[in-house]
Amino acid sequence: MRALSRHLWLGILFSSSAVCAQDASLPEIQVRGPRDAAIGTAESASEGAAEREVFQARPKLRPGDIIEAVPGVVATQHSGDGKANQYFLRGFNLDHGIDFSMKVDGMPVNMPTHGHGQGFADLNFLIPELVSGVSYRKGPYFADNGDFSLAGSATLDYFSVLDAPFAELTLGSNNYRRLLAAGSRSVQDQTWLGAVELVGNDGPWEVPENLRKANAVLRYSQGSATQGFAVTGMAYKSRWTATDQVPQRVIDSGELSRFGSLNPTDGGESQRVSLSGKWFDKSADGETQVNAYAIGYRFDLFSDFTYFLNDPVNGDQFEQTDRRNVFGAQASHTRPDKIGGLDGALSFGAQWRGDRINEVGLYDTLARERLATVRNDKVSQDLFSVYAQQLVYFNDRWRGYVGLRGDVLLYDVQGREPVYGALNSGSGHDTLVSPKAGLAFTLTPANEFYLNAGGGFHSNDVRGATITVDPQTGLPADRVPALAKGKGAELGWRFQPNDDLTTTIALWGLRLDSEVVFVGDAGTTEPGRGSDRRGIEATLRWKINDALRLDVDAALSRARFRGIPPEGEGNYVDNAVERVIAAGVTYIEGPWTASLWLRHLGPRALDTLNTVRSSANTLLNLGARYAVNKHLTLGLDVFNLAGKKGNDIEYFYASCTAREVVAGTCGAGIEDRHIHPMEPRSARFSAKWTF
Repeated sequence: MRALSRHLWLGILFSSSAVCAQDASLPEIQVRGPRDAAIGTAESASEGAAEREVFQARPKLRPGDIIEAVPGVVATQHSGDGKANQYFLRGFNLDHGIDFSMKVDGMPVNMPTHGHGQGFADLNFLIPELVSGVSYRKGPYFADNGDFSLAGSATLDYFSVLDAPFAELTLGSNNYRRLLAAGSRSVQDQTWLGAVELVGNDGPWEVPENLRKANAVLRYSQGSATQGFAVTGMAYKSRWTATDQVPQRVIDSGELSRFGSLNPTDGGESQRVSLSGKWFDKSADGETQVNAYAIGYRFDLFSDFTYFLNDPVNGDQFEQTDRRNVFGAQASHTRPDKIGGLDGALSFGAQWRGDRINEVGLYDTLARERLATVRNDKVSQDLFSVYAQQLVYFNDRWRGYVGLRGDVLLYDVQGREPVYGALNSGSGHDTLVSPKAGLAFTLTPANEFYLNAGGGFHSNDVRGATITVDPQTGLPADRVPALAKGKGAELGWRFQPNDDLTTTIALWGLRLDSEVVFVGDAGTTEPGRGSDRRGIEATLRWKINDALRLDVDAALSRARFRGIPPEGEGNYVDNAVERVIAAGVTYIEGPWTASLWLRHLGPRALDTLNTVRSSANTLLNLGARYAVNKHLTLGLDVFNLAGKKGNDIEYFYASCTAREVVAGTCGAGIEDRHIHPMEPRSARFSAKWTF
């Protein structure tokens, strides 16, 4: 093997770790954003970093759409814009994020034991213009990735310095309006950055959404490229009226339009405040990073998915609440070393997250007024984690790593609902050890192959780990493990003849011990069978010339339950995405920036027998910017350019409308597909003034 200096090994190591680790807080590093994975430094075929110019130019209907910069990810919505997106990836309907871990500026986004659903990942507090980098990893193959990362993980970094202060006003269809002002000021190695965002939107719905959102960010950073720290404060608040999914039959009959609502009082409020800090030190002896954060979070959501099925008099609306404080810290260290005379690098760290949930509740309501308490719990849970990963370079062509992660979850549930609260209370713990490994082989300077494997997990709602009685029926309920295990493997190839062209292909498989989840909409648990998922993904990143970039992603997957199905059921994992295709062209030349993106979400089974399938969904968005002069930039975004009438989400279940109650046709409910349409063609115009 060629003799490489200690400093060169550090450069290789830091380049690869930058793909998933957050960049240092320094202005010059944040402006560049994370480096993409490359031959010689990548650890798998399915890790990478999105090009900042591309994901910033891409039109975004909602803040969470930025996560579609991760190949194979689809972000939709089945309710109001103040609620978390619905995510799809690798054969998962991830609901609101249960198996896809997200971080913003080092802070976790996913919420365990959430009032609406486990792993709830609400990105509506995000200000997309402040995002300096989007890096991602897929699969449970890396020791520093923990809860909610079975399918993958994404890290979104914020700038610490901006090129110039600016103010931008955006006006659009459906009474959309947005004002954003941001700027930074640096004196020597000290930088202040601030941003304020105000948003209003009614949407295309017959019942106006009346979204009102306010955002603010303030950051102070200090240091050099080798040592520094940053402290960041964020505040977010929104309220909205939601149009939830409706039965297809009421649209087909003409009783309701595609954009109509069966309950005009659905909607909610959400707020999030946070304070975080990070410190780093880089030297020839290694790199150390320390992060800490505190988050205050409040959430109220009123939903109605079955209308008058369960309560023909008052209706089936319910309220879900979440009041919590989140605290956390993590520290990591990476240093070069030698194993049996071979060069390598050792990474290790520790993580802690503590959620103090003062109220996580479920209530029956009528027009947002509480009628009865289904669950009201006070929950405390702590997840402690340690990990280590050893990278070894065997020779010029071969390198590999092994890792080990340990997690301990402690939890305490205090039920406060007067009938069953005490019976569903309790405390406990769960532990898990997860091995990881990977191997890379450089066939030629332009071709590299990867083999990765590892175990991982997602935590379950801990109320499901202490439950004994179903609060809806009073019948005995099955408990679930607090940590649900999974294991996966991947075989990949990367072709990279130069810096302008990268192609990857990955064959992957993932096995879950159980699809068990706590169902927040019902206040009880649903034990499920184990499942197997497998698929193939391909990506193309091509910088055709200085002005033109082409991005293409395609993913096929298959998801099935294992074993013999119960009577009346099949082995299809319902709502598991089977096909995703995304393609985009970005043009940046002189005063012009333009981006055209197509996203296709294929049909999927809506029941376990595959007797009902969703329709396909194809969306085309266009964005363009023109710099009139050094101060003024004008912009136009057109969403759903082709005017398609697709659906953002489809479900299949039983419901009953008020008219059906009066007609006496409900019975035990009418099974039907329930849809939430994607928004029709709309446009937004913007004017940005740079000072």
